[in-house]
Amino acid sequence: MSRIAADVVAEGERLLGRAVQEGVVLRLLGGVAICLRAENGLPAVFERRYADLDFVTSRGGTGGVVSLFRAEGYEPHVAFNALHGNERLLFFDEEHGRQVDVFVGAFRMSHAIPLGDRLGLEPVTLPLAELLLTKLQIAELNEKDVGDALALLHGHPVGEEDGASVNAARIAELCAADWGLWRTFTGNLAACHERLGRYDLPEAERREIAARIAAVAERVEREPKSRGWRLRARIGERKRWYETPEEVAGGP
Repeated sequence: MSRIAADVVAEGERLLGRAVQEGVVLRLLGGVAICLRAENGLPAVFERRYADLDFVTSRGGTGGVVSLFRAEGYEPHVAFNALHGNERLLFFDEEHGRQVDVFVGAFRMSHAIPLGDRLGLEPVTLPLAELLLTKLQIAELNEKDVGDALALLHGHPVGEEDGASVNAARIAELCAADWGLWRTFTGNLAACHERLGRYDLPEAERREIAARIAAVAERVEREPKSRGWRLRARIGERKRWYETPEEVAGGP
Protein backbone atom coordinates (compact mmCIF):
# COMPACT_ATOMS: atom_id res chain seq x y z
CA MET A 1 0.00 0.00 0.00
CA SER A 2 1.30 3.46 -0.91
CA ARG A 3 2.44 5.59 2.01
CA ILE A 4 1.79 8.81 0.04
CA ALA A 5 -1.10 10.78 1.56
CA ALA A 6 -4.02 11.64 -0.72
CA ASP A 7 -4.30 15.11 0.82
CA VAL A 8 -1.51 17.25 -0.60
CA VAL A 9 -1.08 19.42 2.51
CA ALA A 10 -0.84 16.35 4.75
CA GLU A 11 1.64 14.85 2.31
CA GLY A 12 3.80 17.95 2.45
CA GLU A 13 3.91 17.73 6.23
CA ARG A 14 4.66 14.00 6.10
CA LEU A 15 7.59 14.48 3.73
CA LEU A 16 9.01 17.25 5.89
CA GLY A 17 8.85 14.96 8.89
CA ARG A 18 10.65 12.20 7.02
CA ALA A 19 13.29 14.70 5.85
CA VAL A 20 14.01 15.64 9.47
CA GLN A 21 14.32 11.97 10.41
CA GLU A 22 16.75 11.35 7.55
CA GLY A 23 18.75 14.54 8.03
CA VAL A 24 17.76 15.94 4.63
CA VAL A 25 17.43 19.72 4.23
CA LEU A 26 13.97 20.34 2.78
CA ARG A 27 11.70 23.39 3.02
CA LEU A 28 8.29 24.02 1.49
CA LEU A 29 7.35 26.94 -0.73
CA GLY A 30 4.29 27.78 -2.79
CA GLY A 31 0.64 27.68 -1.82
CA VAL A 32 0.95 24.73 0.57
CA ALA A 33 3.68 26.58 2.48
CA ILE A 34 1.48 29.68 2.80
CA CYS A 35 -1.38 27.48 4.01
CA LEU A 36 0.83 25.92 6.69
CA ARG A 37 2.05 29.33 7.87
CA ALA A 38 -1.51 30.50 8.54
CA GLU A 39 -1.63 30.06 12.32
CA ASN A 40 -5.42 30.13 12.57
CA GLY A 41 -6.06 28.63 9.15
CA LEU A 42 -6.75 30.51 5.96
CA PRO A 43 -9.90 32.62 5.66
CA ALA A 44 -12.39 30.83 3.42
CA VAL A 45 -11.90 33.40 0.66
CA PHE A 46 -8.25 32.32 0.29
CA GLU A 47 -8.80 28.58 0.46
CA ARG A 48 -8.10 26.68 -2.75
CA ARG A 49 -7.17 23.26 -4.06
CA TYR A 50 -3.43 22.63 -4.24
CA ALA A 51 -2.31 20.49 -7.16
CA ASP A 52 1.39 19.91 -6.46
CA LEU A 53 4.17 20.32 -3.94
CA ASP A 54 7.22 22.58 -4.22
CA PHE A 55 10.31 22.29 -2.05
CA VAL A 56 13.82 23.67 -1.91
CA THR A 57 16.97 21.94 -0.72
CA SER A 58 20.56 23.06 -0.26
CA ARG A 59 23.28 22.73 -2.87
CA GLY A 60 24.99 19.45 -2.22
CA GLY A 61 21.82 17.96 -0.75
CA THR A 62 20.42 16.44 -3.91
CA GLY A 63 21.65 12.92 -3.22
CA GLY A 64 19.74 12.77 0.03
CA VAL A 65 16.64 14.24 -1.62
CA VAL A 66 16.64 11.63 -4.39
CA SER A 67 17.06 8.80 -1.88
CA LEU A 68 14.28 10.21 0.32
CA PHE A 69 11.72 10.58 -2.45
CA ARG A 70 12.49 7.15 -3.89
CA ALA A 71 12.04 5.59 -0.46
CA GLU A 72 8.73 7.42 0.00
CA GLY A 73 7.24 6.03 -3.19
CA TYR A 74 7.97 8.77 -5.73
CA GLU A 75 9.24 8.20 -9.25
CA PRO A 76 12.11 10.49 -10.26
CA HIS A 77 12.17 12.06 -13.72
CA VAL A 78 15.49 10.43 -14.51
CA ALA A 79 16.37 12.31 -17.71
CA PHE A 80 15.35 15.72 -16.35
CA ASN A 81 17.20 15.19 -13.08
CA ALA A 82 20.35 14.10 -14.88
CA LEU A 83 20.34 17.26 -17.02
CA HIS A 84 19.11 19.84 -14.52
CA GLY A 85 19.72 18.33 -11.08
CA ASN A 86 22.12 21.09 -10.10
CA GLU A 87 19.17 23.52 -10.20
CA ARG A 88 15.96 21.51 -9.95
CA LEU A 89 14.66 17.98 -9.45
CA LEU A 90 11.32 16.49 -10.49
CA PHE A 91 9.46 13.58 -8.90
CA PHE A 92 6.04 12.09 -9.60
CA ASP A 93 3.31 10.66 -7.39
CA GLU A 94 1.74 8.49 -10.05
CA GLU A 95 -1.11 7.27 -7.84
CA HIS A 96 -2.48 10.76 -7.22
CA GLY A 97 -1.29 12.40 -10.45
CA ARG A 98 0.91 14.92 -8.66
CA GLN A 99 4.31 16.43 -9.42
CA VAL A 100 6.91 17.49 -6.87
CA ASP A 101 9.48 20.15 -7.76
CA VAL A 102 12.60 20.48 -5.62
CA PHE A 103 14.63 23.61 -6.30
CA VAL A 104 18.31 23.45 -5.42
CA GLY A 105 19.90 26.38 -3.60
CA ALA A 106 17.77 28.98 -5.41
CA PHE A 107 14.32 29.46 -6.89
CA ARG A 108 14.45 30.28 -10.57
CA MET A 109 11.45 30.91 -12.78
CA SER A 110 10.86 34.41 -14.18
CA HIS A 111 13.67 35.57 -11.88
CA ALA A 112 16.27 33.93 -9.67
CA ILE A 113 15.78 34.17 -5.89
CA PRO A 114 18.85 33.01 -3.90
CA LEU A 115 17.87 30.77 -1.00
CA GLY A 116 20.88 28.80 0.18
CA ASP A 117 21.80 30.88 3.23
CA ARG A 118 18.15 31.30 4.22
CA LEU A 119 17.12 27.66 4.58
CA GLY A 120 18.09 27.40 8.24
CA LEU A 121 15.86 30.27 9.37
CA GLU A 122 12.59 28.32 9.44
CA PRO A 123 11.98 24.61 10.17
CA VAL A 124 9.15 23.94 7.72
CA THR A 125 8.91 26.60 4.99
CA LEU A 126 10.99 29.32 3.42
CA PRO A 127 10.98 32.59 5.37
CA LEU A 128 7.90 34.73 4.72
CA ALA A 129 9.87 37.25 2.65
CA GLU A 130 10.92 34.56 0.20
CA LEU A 131 7.44 33.05 0.12
CA LEU A 132 6.13 36.44 -1.02
CA LEU A 133 9.00 36.96 -3.46
CA THR A 134 8.56 33.57 -5.10
CA LYS A 135 4.85 34.28 -5.56
CA LEU A 136 5.33 37.77 -7.00
CA GLN A 137 8.37 37.17 -9.23
CA ILE A 138 6.07 35.68 -11.89
CA ALA A 139 6.03 37.72 -15.09
CA GLU A 140 2.49 36.61 -15.97
CA LEU A 141 0.65 36.80 -12.65
CA ASN A 142 -2.48 34.70 -12.26
CA GLU A 143 -5.32 34.91 -9.74
CA LYS A 144 -4.07 31.89 -7.81
CA ASP A 145 -0.81 33.68 -7.06
CA VAL A 146 -2.59 36.91 -6.20
CA GLY A 147 -4.77 35.05 -3.71
CA ASP A 148 -1.80 33.31 -2.14
CA ALA A 149 0.14 36.56 -1.81
CA LEU A 150 -2.85 38.31 -0.23
CA ALA A 151 -3.36 35.35 2.12
CA LEU A 152 0.24 35.65 3.28
CA LEU A 153 -0.12 39.39 3.89
CA HIS A 154 -3.45 38.84 5.62
CA GLY A 155 -1.84 36.61 8.21
CA HIS A 156 1.46 38.37 8.86
CA PRO A 157 2.66 41.90 9.65
CA VAL A 158 5.44 43.58 7.69
CA GLY A 159 8.70 44.32 9.48
CA GLU A 160 12.47 44.29 9.23
CA GLU A 161 13.11 40.83 10.64
CA ASP A 162 12.31 37.22 9.85
CA GLY A 163 10.09 34.95 11.89
CA ALA A 164 6.43 35.88 12.25
CA SER A 165 6.68 38.99 10.05
CA VAL A 166 7.42 39.57 6.37
CA ASN A 167 11.00 40.85 6.24
CA ALA A 168 10.62 43.83 3.92
CA ALA A 169 14.32 44.65 4.31
CA ARG A 170 15.22 41.32 2.69
CA ILE A 171 12.81 41.92 -0.18
CA ALA A 172 14.18 45.44 -0.66
CA GLU A 173 17.77 44.17 -0.66
CA LEU A 174 17.12 41.68 -3.46
CA CYS A 175 15.05 44.10 -5.52
CA ALA A 176 17.71 46.83 -5.17
CA ALA A 177 20.30 44.53 -6.74
CA ASP A 178 18.17 43.42 -9.72
CA TRP A 179 16.12 45.90 -11.76
CA GLY A 180 14.22 43.09 -13.49
CA LEU A 181 13.13 41.53 -10.21
CA TRP A 182 12.22 44.99 -8.91
CA ARG A 183 10.13 45.70 -12.01
CA THR A 184 8.20 42.43 -11.82
CA PHE A 185 7.77 42.38 -8.05
CA THR A 186 6.59 45.97 -7.68
CA GLY A 187 4.23 45.62 -10.65
CA ASN A 188 2.73 42.47 -9.17
CA LEU A 189 2.47 44.03 -5.73
CA ALA A 190 0.47 46.88 -7.30
CA ALA A 191 -1.72 44.31 -9.08
CA CYS A 192 -2.44 42.62 -5.75
CA HIS A 193 -3.58 45.96 -4.35
CA GLU A 194 -5.80 46.56 -7.38
CA ARG A 195 -7.44 43.12 -7.07
CA LEU A 196 -7.87 43.20 -3.29
CA GLY A 197 -11.44 44.44 -3.66
CA ARG A 198 -12.42 41.20 -5.41
CA TYR A 199 -11.97 39.26 -2.18
CA ASP A 200 -14.88 39.10 0.24
CA LEU A 201 -13.17 40.29 3.41
CA PRO A 202 -14.30 42.52 6.26
CA GLU A 203 -13.37 46.12 5.52
CA ALA A 204 -10.93 46.30 8.44
CA GLU A 205 -9.02 43.27 7.15
CA ARG A 206 -8.95 44.68 3.62
CA ARG A 207 -7.51 47.95 4.93
CA GLU A 208 -4.88 46.06 6.92
CA ILE A 209 -3.72 44.11 3.86
CA ALA A 210 -3.61 47.32 1.82
CA ALA A 211 -1.46 48.95 4.50
CA ARG A 212 0.92 45.98 4.47
CA ILE A 213 1.21 46.11 0.68
CA ALA A 214 2.01 49.82 0.96
CA ALA A 215 4.62 49.14 3.65
CA VAL A 216 6.43 46.59 1.47
CA ALA A 217 6.31 48.91 -1.55
CA GLU A 218 7.63 51.86 0.44
CA ARG A 219 10.50 49.80 1.89
CA VAL A 220 11.50 48.53 -1.54
CA GLU A 221 11.56 52.06 -2.99
CA ARG A 222 13.55 53.42 -0.03
CA GLU A 223 16.39 50.91 -0.41
CA PRO A 224 19.47 52.38 -2.17
CA LYS A 225 19.79 50.79 -5.60
CA SER A 226 22.96 49.15 -6.87
CA ARG A 227 24.99 50.47 -9.78
CA GLY A 228 23.87 47.48 -11.84
CA TRP A 229 20.24 48.30 -11.04
CA ARG A 230 20.68 51.89 -12.19
CA LEU A 231 22.40 50.88 -15.42
CA ARG A 232 19.68 48.36 -16.24
CA ALA A 233 16.98 50.90 -15.38
CA ARG A 234 18.24 53.12 -18.21
CA ILE A 235 17.28 50.40 -20.69
CA GLY A 236 13.97 49.79 -18.95
CA GLU A 237 11.32 47.81 -20.77
CA ARG A 238 12.95 48.17 -24.17
CA LYS A 239 14.63 44.86 -23.36
CA ARG A 240 12.81 41.92 -21.76
CA TRP A 241 13.70 41.74 -18.08
CA TYR A 242 12.44 38.27 -17.16
CA GLU A 243 12.88 34.67 -18.25
CA THR A 244 10.10 32.67 -19.88
CA PRO A 245 9.13 29.12 -18.84
CA GLU A 246 10.79 27.74 -21.97
CA GLU A 247 14.10 29.30 -20.92
CA VAL A 248 13.98 27.83 -17.43
CA ALA A 249 14.97 24.19 -16.95
CA GLY A 250 11.99 22.08 -17.84
CA GLY A 251 9.41 24.87 -17.94
CA PRO A 252 6.07 24.36 -16.17
